[in-house]
Amino acid sequence: MGGKGQLHVSAELAGVLERIDALGGMLDERADAAEELGRLPEDTARALLDTGIVRAELPLSLGGYEFAPRQLIETAERTSYHDASAGWTLFALQMVTGTTAAYLARDAAAELFPDVPSGRYALLAGHGTRPGRAVPVEGGFQVSGQWQFASGMAHATHIHSAIQVEGTDELRVLAMPKSQVTLDGNWDVLGLRATHSIDYHCTDVYVPHEYTYLATTDTPVNGGAVYRLGLVNMSAIGHTGWALGVGRRLLDELKRVAAARAGSRGAAVDTSQFHAEYAMAEARFRAARAWVYDIWQEVEQSLDQGESPSTEQDTLIRLVLNHTTSTVYEVGSAVHRWAGSAAIRRGPVDRFLRDLGTGAQHITSSPVVLQNCGRWMSGAQPDARWSFLDLT
Repeated sequence: MGGKGQLHVSAELAGVLERIDALGGMLDERADAAEELGRLPEDTARALLDTGIVRAELPLSLGGYEFAPRQLIETAERTSYHDASAGWTLFALQMVTGTTAAYLARDAAAELFPDVPSGRYALLAGHGTRPGRAVPVEGGFQVSGQWQFASGMAHATHIHSAIQVEGTDELRVLAMPKSQVTLDGNWDVLGLRATHSIDYHCTDVYVPHEYTYLATTDTPVNGGAVYRLGLVNMSAIGHTGWALGVGRRLLDELKRVAAARAGSRGAAVDTSQFHAEYAMAEARFRAARAWVYDIWQEVEQSLDQGESPSTEQDTLIRLVLNHTTSTVYEVGSAVHRWAGSAAIRRGPVDRFLRDLGTGAQHITSSPVVLQNCGRWMSGAQPDARWSFLDLT
């Protein structure tokens, strides 16, 4: 446990990973059923929550494990290796719940997270872009809005949403009971089908001020150094780990396909071209993963010294996520090309490829973010700073 300003590195990582791995077979067996359902079955979700995945990002002061960034990346990576939709669902719940616990006022956090070690805490899902309208009233806000992509909403008890305060344009994030919004149930997609990433809306719902916080904050009310990363960087942790887990699984699946087909008549996997392309895919993936852990090690050092990430580190966090996602997408293209019919018939290769195609479309890995990284890295805008995913 770190002292004042120091980064907490949890001793619970090995146990959480071991419990996640123990569910690997169940996640494989139930993946098709989860896709048909459009969300994780309730007992599957409960089993994953019981591993401590969400507790991993909850503040130590509230009874959480408060994992360091690389520990969180590894947790998302391991879950996503077993099932991409489960990994996406859990890292979304983990991030939204953990940041809410860290940034809400103490009394509000105490009400939502009364007994984390015993599993008594709110579980939040929602979306932080396209803010709703917040009209100031005595003690809080009247909130109306429509939000998209609420991954994991089927399992949440509360909502996390961005709001813009009328009159000041201040951006805040709210937490409110799920019962106060209408779920639109419109998640009809090709990939990540089991994440229940639906839209939702509300009209004129009262939210007390203490159940909101400034969207740009990097000063935790509860918890330690990891929460100085702020919302966008905390989100990047989960997305990065997700991409790594999916990439590793696809390469391992292709290896299994090759082993099953080797020696058969006309097998493409017996050619030198396949061996060369598999080697290149491995090299690209391993290089991307190494860079991820290198960048985040440097960020952890800054946090441990009592600092917040520099603009260069903010840029590299966004750039390494973009690079990792695009690299894994290229790996997926190679797997699709060489897996043959395994890439088009129902099974792990098909499912992970579809999930990858959808996950790679996330705004955090968009071409605009990459362009903004290039503008700062090239020196075109040396005095600019990041505001969410924009360079201003």
